[in-house]
Amino acid sequence: MSLKDRIQDDMKFAMRAKDKDRLGTIRLILAAVKQREVDERITLDDAQVIGVLERMCKQRRESIGHYQNGGREDLAAKEAFEIEVIQAYMPQPISEAELVALIAQAIVAAGAQSVRDMGKVMGLLKNQIQGRADMTAVSALVKARLAG
Repeated sequence: MSLKDRIQDDMKFAMRAKDKDRLGTIRLILAAVKQREVDERITLDDAQVIGVLERMCKQRRESIGHYQNGGREDLAAKEAFEIEVIQAYMPQPISEAELVALIAQAIVAAGAQSVRDMGKVMGLLKNQIQGRADMTAVSALVKARLAG
């Protein structure tokens, strides 16, 4: 069963359970996936759906910061709930030790010597850890490793 099919099944289950909050978030996910499919005239595979989910999580994390700065804890809580629902469809997060090992392997495989080679390393890592780690944090780790 594809990830998109699983999300659609969960939408039906949420409708039957009358879980309005969860249903609303699942509908947002499906709308984002459908929008990308229509824009690019393709059918998304699981990896591309995970990319959409990552972008949605990132947007919500940024929104939480803005809402908290504005004193709107109610809206921040709603965004946090949406992140929980979205993350249920993403792969298991990668451990710190496994991430460090993958970074070391990618640096060797790319033959990276300095920060200028960071793009090569990130290109290798992206396919391996997409959806399992925050790419901004991974980028910072790679940069620190190549700089030092």
